[in-house]
Amino acid sequence: MQDTTVLSMRGICKAFPGVRALQDVDFTLRKGEIHALMGENGAGKSTLIKVLTGVYAKDAGEIFMDEIDKPISIKSPQEALNIGISTVYQEITLCPNLTVAENMFIGRSKDFFISWSARNKRTKEILENLGIPASPRQQLSNCSIAVQQMVAIARAVDMECKILILDEPTSSLDENEVQKLFRLMRDLKARGVGILFVTHFLDQVYEVCDRITVLRNGELVGAYEIKDLPKVDLVSKIMGKELDVLANIEKTHVQESLDREDKPPVVQVENLSSVSGIQPFDFSTTQGEVTGFSGLLGSGRSECVRAIFGADRITGGKIKVKGKSVKIRKPKDAMKLGMGYLPEDRKNDGIVADLSVRENIILALQIMKGFFRPFSRSQAEAFADEYIKLLNIKTASSNVPIGSLSGGNQQKVILARWLLTHPDYLILDEPTRGIDVGTKSEIQKLVLKLASEGMSITFISSEIEEMLRTCSRLIVMRDRKVVGELKDDEMTQGRIMQTIAGGAAKNE
Repeated sequence: MQDTTVLSMRGICKAFPGVRALQDVDFTLRKGEIHALMGENGAGKSTLIKVLTGVYAKDAGEIFMDEIDKPISIKSPQEALNIGISTVYQEITLCPNLTVAENMFIGRSKDFFISWSARNKRTKEILENLGIPASPRQQLSNCSIAVQQMVAIARAVDMECKILILDEPTSSLDENEVQKLFRLMRDLKARGVGILFVTHFLDQVYEVCDRITVLRNGELVGAYEIKDLPKVDLVSKIMGKELDVLANIEKTHVQESLDREDKPPVVQVENLSSVSGIQPFDFSTTQGEVTGFSGLLGSGRSECVRAIFGADRITGGKIKVKGKSVKIRKPKDAMKLGMGYLPEDRKNDGIVADLSVRENIILALQIMKGFFRPFSRSQAEAFADEYIKLLNIKTASSNVPIGSLSGGNQQKVILARWLLTHPDYLILDEPTRGIDVGTKSEIQKLVLKLASEGMSITFISSEIEEMLRTCSRLIVMRDRKVVGELKDDEMTQGRIMQTIAGGAAKNE
C-alpha cells in the first residue's frame, strides 16, 4: 500500500517581501504511511503546508495527487477539503460550545431541514469505529484536548480525506493521550490514509512514523526511511551540522568555568513542572554564571525558563532564591525577587510597538514601582538616554516609536528594560535571533561583561556555537525533559548533538 503515491509536490517555491520561504522543495506522501515533516523554526514547514492547503499561492512548482499526471491547482482551504486534504491544527479550530455531533457536521450541509437524530447516530458510528471515547450529544468543551483532537480527525475522516495533515497535534497532550492519538493514526494508516505529521518530538517520530522529510532555511535537506536514519543523524540534518565534522571540535566558549561549590545558588529549582508539559527538572545557577538550555525547537527549553519566571503556571516543585523558598505565581513576583526575562517572541511578548523607546525601556521598572506612582518625564528621559548610550541603541531619540526600529535595536531596548531593574538573575531567550552579526556580537560580549560583574544569566539560543561562546554549563532538553548536563570538556558541538539525540550513534 505504501508504494502508491497519494501526493507529490515538485519544485515548490514561495517568497515573501525580503524572505525566501521555500526554494525548489519536493515532498512525496504515500498512501497508508505516516510521514514526519521536520525542521527548526523558519525551515519552511508551515509555508509548505499552507501552499498545499491553498492558504498561500505558490510562486512556482507543481502539485499532483493520486498518481495523475496532470497537476492540480488548490486556491483555498475549501478546495483542499473538496479534493480530500484535511488539516488538524495544534490549536483546536472546532466550536467548543457545540456538541460533538454538531462539530462533526458544521458547515457540511446546506439543507434547510436537518435530522439531528440521524446525525447523532452517524456520529456515534464514527466515534465507535475509530475508538474515540466521546458521546455525540456531549458538548465539545467537556472533552479533553486529546479527545477534541480526535473529533477533529474523525470529522476529516468522515469527509473521506485521502491526506490528513496533523500540525503539532501532541503538543498539549500527556503521554496516555499521545498513545491514544497514535492508535488512531495507525488505524487510519491501515485504512490507506496518508498522514503528514508535523512535530518537534524526536521520540514520537521514531515511534509512529515511516519516513521523515527535513527542511532547513526553506530548502529540502532530504527524505529518509525511518529505519535508515539514526536519531543523531536526524539532529545533525535539522541543525545543519554534520557530526563527523564536529566530533573533534573543542568548545570555544569564553566564560571561565566557575567553582560553583564555593558559591551558593542565586536561583535553585527542584522537581519543577508546569502546565506547558515540562517534566519535573532540577536547575540552579550561581552568581556570575552563564547557564544555557539547549535543544531543538519544541524541546522545552523556553518552557523551563517560563516556569521559573512565572510566565507559565507551575504544577509542582519548589523554587528557591538565595536559599529561601519562594512562591512565583506571576512574572511580577519574579521581578520583585530580582529576576528579568527577555522572551523568545520579541514582537508579541517583548515590545509594545506603539509606545516610544523611552516608554518601553522604563516599562518593567514602572510596573515594579506601580502605575499610580509614575516617573517624571525628566527621570524617564534620563533612564532612557543612559541605556541608549550604554547599549549603543540606534534611534533618532527616545521619543521614536519602538516599532520603527530595526530588530536588533528593538532587542537592545528590551534588554535595556531589564538592565534598568538591576536584576540578580537575567533570562535571555533567543536574544540574537533575527538580528545582524554585529549586533549579535555586541549582545554576546555584553552577556559576558554582565556575568563578570556578578549577574547570573541563563542564555538560550538555537545556535550551538553561540551557546558555547557564552555559557559555562548547558542543560540539554529533548521532548520536554532534561536529558543531560554538560560542562567543561564535555561542551562540544558533537556531544551536545549526541545528547539531544539520546546519546547514541545508531537508531534506537
